[in-house]
Amino acid sequence: MSMTSLVTGGAGFIGAHIVNHLIDDGHLVVVLDDLSGGDKKNVNAKAKLVVGSITDSALVKRLFEQYNFNYVYHLAAYAAEGLSPFIRKYNYENNLIGSINLINAAVNHQVECFVFTSSIAVYGHGKLPMKEADQLEPSDPYGIAKYAVELDLKNARDQFGLNYVIFRPHNVYGPNQNIGDKYRNVVGIFMNQILNNQCLTIFGDGEQKRAFSYVDDVAPYIANAVKTADAYNSTFNIGSDQVYSVNELAEAVKKGMGSNLDIRHMDSRKEVIDAYSDHSFFKKIFKPNPETSLNEGICRMAEWVKKHGARSSKDFEDIEIKKLLPDSWK
Repeated sequence: MSMTSLVTGGAGFIGAHIVNHLIDDGHLVVVLDDLSGGDKKNVNAKAKLVVGSITDSALVKRLFEQYNFNYVYHLAAYAAEGLSPFIRKYNYENNLIGSINLINAAVNHQVECFVFTSSIAVYGHGKLPMKEADQLEPSDPYGIAKYAVELDLKNARDQFGLNYVIFRPHNVYGPNQNIGDKYRNVVGIFMNQILNNQCLTIFGDGEQKRAFSYVDDVAPYIANAVKTADAYNSTFNIGSDQVYSVNELAEAVKKGMGSNLDIRHMDSRKEVIDAYSDHSFFKKIFKPNPETSLNEGICRMAEWVKKHGARSSKDFEDIEIKKLLPDSWK
């Protein structure tokens, strides 16, 4: 019996990798993507691409009626966390209301499982390492929207029996990432700056600590979640255990790209200083392969980036609040 899956954001970075895994596993895949950050060229030729937005409730309803999806993989989001305080309405319309359109349709069409990529942004300034059972206090609108969707999925499970699996990934990088977005994806930003012969820019002193996750250590497990019965109706941190400062990341990217360009520190912005999570529960249920080291992952991505070249970064045109907006974003 064939399995039919909807992948929102499937022309984007992680989404395109998940689409490939699903097709290899025999799924019929429909991709819904507005191409605001994704690229048609990322989409597997065996998938059906529908260009449109999850905020279009009529379109969402038509797709569910036409394809009667078994599974939904919801990755579509505008994931510029640092920009989210300045685009609050846009953030909530795309990351929250669009998600609710999908959850409504999933309930009405008796979807077997709804897989949602949340974020460790839901933790905010949490204790480290962040654990799934911790109290959640997101510190920006992006994290608030992700947390709200998590809560709504749990409510839909309790009230209507909609199964879900929630993943909280963090700082994922690798081939196919959009390196031309100055608001997000720090590894891609650094690589694009190097290709443009620009110095690498870091907000603050660069001692912020993060764990950077190679896409092949994340995407296959998200794709396989619907086949993992013990994962149903649970939430998982997913990503790397290796923790680095942003300064260390910049040096690793310079090495991987063969660059000697300088690093320039800019004024600090309001952000969580240190953010990395515990993955014990994920490892217990999914039993993953050993993770890719940062140097190896960066070398793989660098090879892809050099082949495909630099990308231009577009300014976000509809900034809603300009107060305290970093100068480099104006």
